[in-house]
Amino acid sequence: MARFTLPRDLYHGKGSLDELKNLKGKKAIVVVGGGSMKRFGFLDRAVENLKEAGMEVRLFENVEPDPSVETVMKGAATMREFEPDWIVAMGGGSPIDAAKAMWAFYEYPKTSFEDLIVPFNFPTLRQKAKFCAIPSTSGTATEVTAFSVITDYQKGIKYPLADFNITPDVAIVDPDLAETMPKKLTAHTGMDAMTHAIEAYVSTLHCDYTDPLALHAIEMIHDDLKKSYDGDMDARDNMHNAQCLAGMAFSNALLGIVHSMAHKTGAAYSGGHIVHGCANAMYLPKVIKYNAKNPEAAERYAKIAKFIGLSGKTNGELVDALIKELRAMNKALDIPGGIKDYEGGIIDEKEFLEKLPEVAKNAIGDACTGSNPRQPSQEEMEKLLKCCFYDTEVDF
Repeated sequence: MARFTLPRDLYHGKGSLDELKNLKGKKAIVVVGGGSMKRFGFLDRAVENLKEAGMEVRLFENVEPDPSVETVMKGAATMREFEPDWIVAMGGGSPIDAAKAMWAFYEYPKTSFEDLIVPFNFPTLRQKAKFCAIPSTSGTATEVTAFSVITDYQKGIKYPLADFNITPDVAIVDPDLAETMPKKLTAHTGMDAMTHAIEAYVSTLHCDYTDPLALHAIEMIHDDLKKSYDGDMDARDNMHNAQCLAGMAFSNALLGIVHSMAHKTGAAYSGGHIVHGCANAMYLPKVIKYNAKNPEAAERYAKIAKFIGLSGKTNGELVDALIKELRAMNKALDIPGGIKDYEGGIIDEKEFLEKLPEVAKNAIGDACTGSNPRQPSQEEMEKLLKCCFYDTEVDF
């Protein structure tokens, strides 16, 4: 038996932010990030809509990129004091992910973070509040997923929290919000979405319900991401839908080691963070080559290649064509080929090599590894990470 879970209601299309007027409740807390939602007027619109719905509204602002355990605990404390019956999270993946974790600690103050990092181990939520998610970026799809990524900065590890309990009740996918994204964010979130769709399609837990969503998302992203990056707002609107479809797929089929590696390298180095979507974009071509040693995975990658119009006579040729196309997309989006060239070389080679065994071990232990079509050994993961650092070919 398998499970397929999505939000109870998903509102999409321009102006759908105004659906907040129809939520039923007494109090709503709005969780947001660093200020873009306020600058562009969307936060004020959300608050006005919630007040029109008859709710008292409180804000929890300034959730940082890659939200910390400390921010989650601070937000949960605010919720316990205010006692909202709606948690409304809006912005990029960070405030929505943070709010999901806050939700658990609001309803269960005695729960520990260590309890929640065990996959599918959340307590039963909705005892005090329901959850509405409103994304402003076109990548994470956290508005429709059972996932949240929280960073423990003391350990230098990003933890993917996974449980169907944290799938939002309501998702509002309004492309007006995504039209404000800068170019680099458009590129990184778009390739994050592409990775979601591809990993979901080759996951060991893929099924008839997830495959169509993944394939259609791949096709849309392939067609529209570069145009969105170049400022085509119709393509930007399409990308907002595509990333959501990719999220529906991966929330139910799960992911693979591209994400395992991105989670465990993201906060590991003193030179700076590797932005999640950029990490996925750099690692994806290497992981496809590695996974394609599994004949079933190779066949599915070949299907993806044919679906987006690539040519090849054999599965191997089609896999190589897909890798080449993804590399070309990265180049067109000004995404580097490997960690060594990330942001002009901020990740020190010596530190990378020193931490390689531990990072590889953590990546193997990541929640996303179990559904990858090929299970890496410690030695293979270290080799794979080296290929991702130096941008070299995978031949094992």
